[in-house]
Amino acid sequence: MEEKMTYERAMKRIEEIVKQIENGEMDIDSLTANLKEAKELVTFCKDKLTKVETEVKKCLDL
Repeated sequence: MEEKMTYERAMKRIEEIVKQIENGEMDIDSLTANLKEAKELVTFCKDKLTKVETEVKKCLDL
């Protein structure tokens, strides 16, 4: 069963990918796939932050 993606899990995976790239641990064959995954995770995180910001503003406006 696939676990639901969370902001924390997405950020951890992004950090792992960046670390592998910076340390030269990622081979050229998996680079494109990992960069695509990182891009999708960044989009997920940005969307999550935007949603939370909107909800917080609504709560503060009450």
